[in-house]
Amino acid sequence: MRVLAIDTALAACSAAVLDTDDGGIVASQSLPMTRGHAEALMPLLVRLMQDAGMAFRDIDRVVVTTGPGSFTGLRVGIAAARGIALAAGKPAVGLSTLAAYAAPHMAADETVPVVAAIDARHAHVYLQVFGPGGRTHTLPRLSPLAEAVRAAAAVRSCIVGSAAQSVAAALSEIDAKPAVVDARAAPDITWVARMGAVVPEGKSPPKPQYLRAPDAQPQNAARLPRR
Repeated sequence: MRVLAIDTALAACSAAVLDTDDGGIVASQSLPMTRGHAEALMPLLVRLMQDAGMAFRDIDRVVVTTGPGSFTGLRVGIAAARGIALAAGKPAVGLSTLAAYAAPHMAADETVPVVAAIDARHAHVYLQVFGPGGRTHTLPRLSPLAEAVRAAAAVRSCIVGSAAQSVAAALSEIDAKPAVVDARAAPDITWVARMGAVVPEGKSPPKPQYLRAPDAQPQNAARLPRR
């Protein structure tokens, strides 16, 4: 199976091609960025496919991170994935950003719980806790930072995600020590591709997982009266 993976949910614009039948990751590209995903993604995908020596029609499946993450970034990646899949006549699947963060650590040691936490600002995080063997302890949700700290303090967890350093700093204040702290700004795109290859088709449609209302709200007081 040839999988095209796309991630624009957080502080990177990334894509990779995985060939499960011939050598694993064929090509990958990642650009650190917090803005400008819309302008960067399609040129990056063109370069990626050239590196892979493939056309979009050669892909068997498209996988994209669906959040939580940046509202704009999520829409950019999901729209691109849906468009490519539609044009190529191939399926598209979505993958949680939190699960993508946790995947390499669960694969490295399935006995260690993983706390995945993404910075949601205002002392809150997007949180998901995975138990040994990758079992889900909590579903993805918006939580106070203190809740992530309590989850990590309960057992010697691996902490991953853009808020991992904040959680680890709070743990140090109570003399608790995590097993691993991985505070990268975005998931590893190669693991997005690997997970996308095993998602059952039709089980995870590429729909945005925002987990909270947008910060920008209509300014009702400034509306012009209708005629």
